[in-house]
Amino acid sequence: MAENPGSPSHGSLSPEGILREIQVNLLECKVCFEKFSTRQRERRPQNLSCGHVLCLECITALSHPLLRKLECPFCRQLCNTDSTSHCQALTDLQELLLSRTPRSPVPHRAKGGLGLVGGPSCGALQLCTAFGGWGTLINPTGVAVFGSSGTVVVVHDGDKRVVVFSPQGRKLHSFGRRGQAPGEICYPVDVAVTPSGHVVVTDAGDNAVKVFTSRGNHVLTTKESFQLPWGVDVNSCGHILVSDLQAGTLSQLTVDYTQGVTLEHQTVVPDLQHPKAVSCCKVTGHTAVVEHLHDDTQPRGNRHNTRLRVFAKDFQLLYQTDSFSLTLGSRVWLCMSAVTFDKEGDVIVTDSNKGMIWSLGNLQNGPTLTPLIRDHLIHPVGLVSAVSNTLLILDSGDHAVKMYSAKSDAV
Repeated sequence: MAENPGSPSHGSLSPEGILREIQVNLLECKVCFEKFSTRQRERRPQNLSCGHVLCLECITALSHPLLRKLECPFCRQLCNTDSTSHCQALTDLQELLLSRTPRSPVPHRAKGGLGLVGGPSCGALQLCTAFGGWGTLINPTGVAVFGSSGTVVVVHDGDKRVVVFSPQGRKLHSFGRRGQAPGEICYPVDVAVTPSGHVVVTDAGDNAVKVFTSRGNHVLTTKESFQLPWGVDVNSCGHILVSDLQAGTLSQLTVDYTQGVTLEHQTVVPDLQHPKAVSCCKVTGHTAVVEHLHDDTQPRGNRHNTRLRVFAKDFQLLYQTDSFSLTLGSRVWLCMSAVTFDKEGDVIVTDSNKGMIWSLGNLQNGPTLTPLIRDHLIHPVGLVSAVSNTLLILDSGDHAVKMYSAKSDAV
């Protein structure tokens, strides 16, 4: 289950940046993405018995009309609609901010609550749009993009496990019903798209890799040698690369998509430690893997030590770095949860603890940490480099896909 919505660390933000974070993360409903308002009855912030806050319209829409109960979309606790109350604290905060900053340059969402534009970013990239949200996406775990078209595919915990969006964020269709029958998906973890347009899903609930057409027709399911398949990506040759969290391996699958058969299953990297995220560079042919280290060498406290390894085309290790090594030179502790390559072949990672995106450079002469995104992220779990110099971030904190680009390209 994704973490409850919350704001990222504000230690490095200016007062204006903190104000923007308050507006986005506290003063709007995290289900419909509309701003709370006392002037519109349906937008009034209401306390649920579990402590979370929704607007009155979303409480009405999510509750059973006869039982007058709803399941909190964030903690899943069953709440009685008759026990909700007006959240006066948020109303007072909103009124205070409006009276002090009548023309504050706060980001605003486009009509319908799906787009987010405006407002300068603290990092090198700026948020252009966001889509999804609770109901459309439920605890999403993986994101990928269809080639040059920019069509986005996400796996999540809904009744249909795979959702396809247009580049503008409009839901096109969904497939992969929950279950273990052919064509069904138990617990999707990650997703990738092949050059031919097939969708590849790792199913940790069925210990399998499953392949579908772009319209959702089942092509094949392979369980051979997998103990707990996790991360997945596809290289430029169409080979599927899968990390196995439990076996500690990286496998390469060669598939005949026309016949729907697996031609070869080869372990290309053994002896990994809890490998999760996988990414293939279309420019260099390199493959990056993020490992989660669980041993006695990691520092005390609740900081998780993660390691990034980058392999050449022949899967020889080129270079590696980890959270502890990075902090020696930069005093920044990265909890890496996802990885991708940009068009220059530089490595980009998510920091799920701080809600940030970092560039590590090409790593040939050692990592060069550059913060790319600091704003509007809660708990990023997925990352993909898309067309037109954009980054797509899957944020499980508010169940949304967020698109960032350079300020000159922002719309």
